[in-house]
Amino acid sequence: MEGVASLSISLDEYREEKKRVVDRALDGYLPEQGGMSSEILGAMRYSLFAGGKRLRPILCMASAEALGGSAEIVLPAACALEMIHTYSLIHDDLPAMDDDDYRRGKPTNHKMFGEGIAILAGDALLTEAFYLLSMTHPRVSPETGLTVIREIATAAGFQGMVGGQVADLRAEGEAVDMERVRFIHTHKTQALITVSIRAGALLAGGGSDDLDALSAYGDKVGLAFQIADDLLNVESSRAVLGKDVGSDKGRGKATYPALIGIDRSRTEMRRLVEGALADIDRFDKKAEPLRLIARFMAERKS
Repeated sequence: MEGVASLSISLDEYREEKKRVVDRALDGYLPEQGGMSSEILGAMRYSLFAGGKRLRPILCMASAEALGGSAEIVLPAACALEMIHTYSLIHDDLPAMDDDDYRRGKPTNHKMFGEGIAILAGDALLTEAFYLLSMTHPRVSPETGLTVIREIATAAGFQGMVGGQVADLRAEGEAVDMERVRFIHTHKTQALITVSIRAGALLAGGGSDDLDALSAYGDKVGLAFQIADDLLNVESSRAVLGKDVGSDKGRGKATYPALIGIDRSRTEMRRLVEGALADIDRFDKKAEPLRLIARFMAERKS
């Protein structure tokens, strides 16, 4: 297929094509092997290949392609982002956190391998991610490579995803306002989605105007994605989602539906999607996958 920009491509076709690319690369970066490392590699691969959407690496590649870059240049970073996301899910499912038994229709990592190995599998994926981020493509300057590492580290750490997770834990069962819910969502989920888009743009040589537009798009799409997740936790089923539903309400989680109801949450999600589309209106047809992904946020069923 000739890049996305042939543009008769559907979102399903695009996602499947990019998912295959990412899965092949991840399999190469973390091959199965025997010996003393086989147990931890098995636990890492169990969650990494458990059927995720690969949304973050796909957004990274789509962002690069929107600026005329290639998936090849961003592939190590794209895979690193998926490793960071997967590590966060392994730890999120632990008894000390959300205590979930199922993820993507399968027993969670700690149910398969025990809590100790699950913690170490998450640690190892996070560490491996930064090893991959150091593998800068020859056409990418060292300065740009370091900028990408710094931005991803910030988005994944206490100023981003980890900070959002802390706020989420502390908010359980408490009365919260919209400011706090937005803080949780923008840090826990949005930060890694936005930086996935920024990383693709940076590695493709995007200028400041490109980065500003794509960052605004990422902020809105990332928040819309989390609102959709909140809605699915209320309205879907385990058979569809592959994980327990209704758990947010049971734990007193700070979510949009809990605070403003289902209808207003859906209206806000759609408003964000429309805003994200307007943010990238300046780009040509090469950005069509980003547009399709934004629309998917408002329509997703799983």
